[in-house]
Amino acid sequence: MEPYEIVAQAVGIVAMLFNVLSYQQKSSKGVIVMQLFGGALFTVSYFMLGAMVGSLLNLLAVLRAVVYSNKEKFRADHKGWIYLFALLFGLSFVLTFTVFGKPFTLGAALLEFLPVFAMLVVTIGFYVNKAAFIRKMALVSCPCWLIYNIFNLAVGAMICDSISLVSAVVGIIRLDIKKVRS
Repeated sequence: MEPYEIVAQAVGIVAMLFNVLSYQQKSSKGVIVMQLFGGALFTVSYFMLGAMVGSLLNLLAVLRAVVYSNKEKFRADHKGWIYLFALLFGLSFVLTFTVFGKPFTLGAALLEFLPVFAMLVVTIGFYVNKAAFIRKMALVSCPCWLIYNIFNLAVGAMICDSISLVSAVVGIIRLDIKKVRS
């Protein structure tokens, strides 16, 4: 493994720590802020690994986290944000096959679409603004990212999505199901 690949994987592992811990936050703002830091680091990691849609989507995740963690300032309760982010996620998908030159095949398109779908699901979770709902959306988004990460050999991200999935389930049990039973 080349030194830059080692650095890329190390950055991904640090990003993983932020994302995994995000699901243990009690407030939606806490979840979002932790994911902001994770997204920023994953942007760098994916870029270094040449996984451009992952890099672009995580860059957009940082912007999304800024918007949704400052709800009043950016009027994040407006549905227009969901449409804007959906458009930007779709643009990232298109750029991957045009500007960044990834060859377009059905398999590549399906693989590159998985994180786009995952980002949309999480964006809807942030819009709803309930930590419990965000944790539930992780049950959809984590498997999508995990498949993408396996194919891109993004070790930190693979570990992140595996642990994030478990963390979301633990958070659901610890914070949501127990709360309902109390």
